[in-house]
Amino acid sequence: MNEKQFKGIIIKGIGGLYNVRPILPESTATVEDGTVPCRARGVFRHDGITPLPGDSVICEIISEEPCEGVINEIEERSNCLIRPALANLTHLFIVIPATKPRPDLLTADKLVSAAEDKGIEPVIVITKEDLDEAETERIAMIYRTGGFSVFTLSGHTGDGVAQLLSYMEENAKTRLTAAFAGVSGAGKSTLMAKLFPTLSLKTGEVSRKIERGKHTTRHAELYPLKVLDSMCYIADTPGFSMIDFARFNFTDREGLPYTFREFAPLMGECRYTKCTHTKEEGCAVLEKVKSGEISKNRHESYIAMLEEINKNPPWKKR
Repeated sequence: MNEKQFKGIIIKGIGGLYNVRPILPESTATVEDGTVPCRARGVFRHDGITPLPGDSVICEIISEEPCEGVINEIEERSNCLIRPALANLTHLFIVIPATKPRPDLLTADKLVSAAEDKGIEPVIVITKEDLDEAETERIAMIYRTGGFSVFTLSGHTGDGVAQLLSYMEENAKTRLTAAFAGVSGAGKSTLMAKLFPTLSLKTGEVSRKIERGKHTTRHAELYPLKVLDSMCYIADTPGFSMIDFARFNFTDREGLPYTFREFAPLMGECRYTKCTHTKEEGCAVLEKVKSGEISKNRHESYIAMLEEINKNPPWKKR
């Protein structure tokens, strides 16, 4: 790269203007928030490619006063989400309240499957432990049995937050670009304020917008943050409370079992080649459900998701 070029990460994009945070080399031509405002080359629009927050890009400074750059290259993405529009997420922290509101495990499992399908590591975070310890442990066992990383905590008291921070720091040593998702009222804003005090004002604004029902019009944005001694990127993702599973279906009925990590090793071991893993004799998945090695709750979510897929076949989406 020449002295005008730099590698960076897109933090946000509005109206064709993208804020890019330089990584290598550090650029001196930045605006107050440490980013360079960049336009994308016309070739991307011609090729039907839209730059997204999280994209790793090669840029070039075209103006020092005012500071302005251009995106010359978008590096290959590891994954891409449509709603919210984000690229290269490594982790999805799925926030489930133990109570108030009642835990919605089907929505949580939809988020888990969407993450698994995209190669994003789902992490289960159970909040409001201080309000119902028994329910917290019940939910935790469902996901621990499935082989997921599970954290139980109270955003109100702060108990358990340090363990989650340690997990994030360990992963940030390599790379951590993450989003928090969960139903409204799960305690995401309270938790993020505990994890990242500098984001407390921002999450408060998001909460107020959610109350007004206007959050779906806002853009996704990444925030570079220090987690203990490591740098990570956290997505502020209004509208990422729930997934419209029927409309934004990410897989078909054949692929759905592979988004359940407890099922995947058993594929090919059922008596029938076209086993749906719902009621067939000789089904390897059902045998594990009966023995308790696969949670009954997770299997019930699978059946509900399969029914949604069957009601919305690919030809309807087209």
